[in-house]
Amino acid sequence: MIQKQKGCNDIYGREAKIWKYIDTVIDAIMEKYNYTYIRTPIIEATELFHRGIGSSTDIVTKETYDFVDRGGRKISLRPEGTAGVVRSFIENKMYGDPSLPLKVYYNGTMYRYERPQSGRDRELTQFGMEILGSDDPLCDAEIISLAVNIYKMLGLKEIKVNINSLGDDESRLKYREELIKYFKPHIDELCEDCKERLEKNPLRILDCKVDADNKLIKNAPKTLDYLNEESRDRFEKVQEYLDVFEVKYEINPNIVRGLDYYNHTVFEIEAKVEGFGSNNVLGGGGRYNGLCKQLDGPDTPCIGFACGIGRLVTALELEKVPLPIVEDIDLFLLYVNEEEKNYAAYLSQELRLAGFIVETEYNNRSLKAQFKQAERLNAKYIAVLNSEDLNNNEIKIKNSKTKEEEIISLDAIIYYLDEKLNTNLDDEEDCGCGEEHECNGNHDCGGNCHCHH
Repeated sequence: MIQKQKGCNDIYGREAKIWKYIDTVIDAIMEKYNYTYIRTPIIEATELFHRGIGSSTDIVTKETYDFVDRGGRKISLRPEGTAGVVRSFIENKMYGDPSLPLKVYYNGTMYRYERPQSGRDRELTQFGMEILGSDDPLCDAEIISLAVNIYKMLGLKEIKVNINSLGDDESRLKYREELIKYFKPHIDELCEDCKERLEKNPLRILDCKVDADNKLIKNAPKTLDYLNEESRDRFEKVQEYLDVFEVKYEINPNIVRGLDYYNHTVFEIEAKVEGFGSNNVLGGGGRYNGLCKQLDGPDTPCIGFACGIGRLVTALELEKVPLPIVEDIDLFLLYVNEEEKNYAAYLSQELRLAGFIVETEYNNRSLKAQFKQAERLNAKYIAVLNSEDLNNNEIKIKNSKTKEEEIISLDAIIYYLDEKLNTNLDDEEDCGCGEEHECNGNHDCGGNCHCHH
């Protein structure tokens, strides 16, 4: 039997519905913030990630899926979304748009060759957002606030934001020199990778997974002590805007992020969920003002955020967040003979196009077996198509919950179902959108609440 590859997952059933619900909520919220969807290729030139992410990062040195195609080109499966977005920004000359900044988001598959473990897969789905073309600290705060709001809209309650600043190029260079001076006398106490990072990019030592608990790293100089006045003022302005957005945050000087392209604001967002483990970071990001120029584009300030959808699903399940996942259907159509089956096919399509969730029998099973199938699918209403009733332009419908039966005109079935399904909705039911009212599909739940509308 052929099996899926290590570190990859089949997503189906209820779990797939949770993923789709998350997508719907993200799409609805991003629309409100005026971010447009962008889709970039899964395969890109290997050089993009070596130059963009950084040749000294673990992603590039250990985790990218690289290959040479039939034309002799060096190709990589994308390990993250930002580099591809910036490449697209440059290649399609979006920087010439007078309406900058460009606000975009993506939601797609990434690939990293790493040891599969809880919350880490080789094939992962990542949602991210980017603002390209503005250096305003308000953009930094908006990105952080927007990420927090998405988590809250989905139902997570204990969200913690950690922020830090790496400063501008002058501040980073000064800090880099201080790190080299600090680590050099003790380099033999660190892992082999960190020994190589010392001269290439000493900030990567602070992000080392092997030496994470080493006191040498914990006591290392902090970025905030080496910020120049301009960088310090900018970081304070980001905090002011976060206060305006009423986002609770903590300044954590240990946040440096693992990619080379970051400067100024960097941040991570954690979920305090029981059972989530020590690696409870849902997502993170930061400002990358130099990346566009580094990839042969114009000097363009940018900031972004990304999170793994898989980790988000795990957090929602561990916190037992009640999600408005539809796990029932509106109507099941039963039949006995071929004439009734033909009408079931016609009626099911008409009702589906009218907005109802309708199923019928596909395996020509007995009427008793069809009733069991309707029960398995949690059908709210059941209709047994009877040739005699059909000839009279009538249909018998049964309420699965109350067991009440009614014979109605076929011409009125849409109005009947619409009235009954809306009447049966408990007006005080929490539809999961965070609003205390009956869902009408016109708010930030994405119109995907567990009710008929």
